[in-house]
This record gives sequence, C-alpha cells and structure tokens, in this order.
Amino acid sequence: MKLKIATRRSKLAQVQTESIMKILKEEYNVESEKLLIETIGDKRLDVALNKIGGKGLFVKEIEMALFEDEADAAVHSMKDVPFEVPEMFEIAAIPEREDVRDVFVAMNGIHFTELRKGARVGTSSNRRAAQVKLLRPDLEIVPIRGNVQTRIDKIERENLDGIILAAAGLKRLDMENIITDYFAVDGIIPAVGQGALGIEIKKNGINGDVFKKLDCEETRICVEAERSFMRTLNGDCHSTIGAYAELAGSLMNIIGIYQVGDKLVKKDISGNKENYKELGEQLAKKILNA
Repeated sequence: MKLKIATRRSKLAQVQTESIMKILKEEYNVESEKLLIETIGDKRLDVALNKIGGKGLFVKEIEMALFEDEADAAVHSMKDVPFEVPEMFEIAAIPEREDVRDVFVAMNGIHFTELRKGARVGTSSNRRAAQVKLLRPDLEIVPIRGNVQTRIDKIERENLDGIILAAAGLKRLDMENIITDYFAVDGIIPAVGQGALGIEIKKNGINGDVFKKLDCEETRICVEAERSFMRTLNGDCHSTIGAYAELAGSLMNIIGIYQVGDKLVKKDISGNKENYKELGEQLAKKILNA
C-alpha cells in the first residue's frame, strides 16, 4: 500500500515532498505518492498574505485532507506553519534543515552592495523589507508575490534591480546558480523555521511511526526554539519578525528581530540546548524590554 502525502501544487512544494518520499523509499522501503492540493494562499496571488489571513492559508486545506483521511501525512515549509497547530494534528518530524539564509537575485549580476541609489528591490516579506532598509535605507521596496519562478520573472516584468528569496528554495529547485549574494544570518535574520520542512500527521494515525523516523532532533529543537520566540510575541505574517537558533555542542544561540512600535529590535541569547523553549521565550522578553 502506498502512503499518500498531501502538499501544495507549486513546483517547490512538490520537490520538497519528493525529497521526503525518496528518504521513505531508500531508507525504509516505504512507497508513497503525492496528493496535490491548491490552497487559498496559492489561489489569491493578487493580495498580500496579511490582507487575507496570514500564513495558515497555505496549510488549512491540506490539514482538511489529513482530517478526512485522504492523506497519511502532509509536507509543509515550517515557515508557513502557524505556531498553534490544531489539537488533532502534530508535527511528526522536522528533517535536517537546508540553508537558512536569504539571498539576493539581481537583474544583471550586480551585487547588493553595488546597487545604485534608489534601486528597486522586490520582496513580499515585511521581515526582509525592514532589514533591507536597515542595510540600505535608500532602496525602494516593491511588494511581489507568487512562486519562485513567478517572482524571478517579475524582475524583468516590473523593472526591478533584484529580488530577495530564501536560499533553501532555490537550492531545492537546483537554481543555486542564479544567486548573486548570500546575506549573513545576522545581516538579514531568517524567518522562523526557514529552510526546514515539517511532516504533519493526524495524532495517533496508523502510519505515524513511519514519519516520526524522519525527525532530526537538532533541527527540531532549533526550529521549536524559534517557534517559541514567535509564540511568545504572538507573531504572524502581519509581524516583522525573524529568528534563527543554532547549536554548538550543548549550547544554543538564538538571534531574533521584532518590530516594537516603530523600532526594529535585534537581540540574541545563549543557553543550554535542553532549555530550548525557555530560551525562545526569554529572547522574546529581552526584545520587548529593550
């Protein structure tokens, strides 16, 4: 029997799901197939996400397929998963993370630092826009949405000097060659969960144990620390928020950014990795008290 894995229709979502299917087959000899689902977030590309309800828009219809037992699991980008997962579901596994950085893709290979004054840079993310403005206050930020290929096409169509995307998506699509610059994680702090995939299942589902084997503990606790930061700040896609946790042995370091009033506050915190959720909460409080 083939397991069914629900995912969005975009090329990137399918490639991400296929990477999970490959691991299932190669390491556990488990056959699976995709169940493609079009979400509201995919249908409404003309409107900014925060105008139509936020990131859960990429998840709700997929969770409905799980709820109705049309699928055994779903694969999401963790940065699209709201911090409150509905009671009847769980994130069974967060496999090893891809590159967390944001990147600049230029119209004609011009490096970010060499952009002309007032250059037009496309991004749909408040987080990216605010941090780009810290690096280069003179730039004009142009809102763009759509899948990776659509955004790349808009460079020419909308006469942009470049756009900002996640490295992870481009690497998974084998499009690393179009990247002009990588931003350091403390230059543009990534989205919560950026570069990580989450495998969601119905609690106590019959095939849950198969998916739980794909969990990478190091990645999971880092992503959970970032999500704890987001939960404490009640962050969503209306918020200008980012966080990145990394491990050095038993030590965890988290860097975070959040808009408090009209001020963008950046702080970091270190502590024992066993206290990962508390570290996320403490960083949030540190930012609010800054």
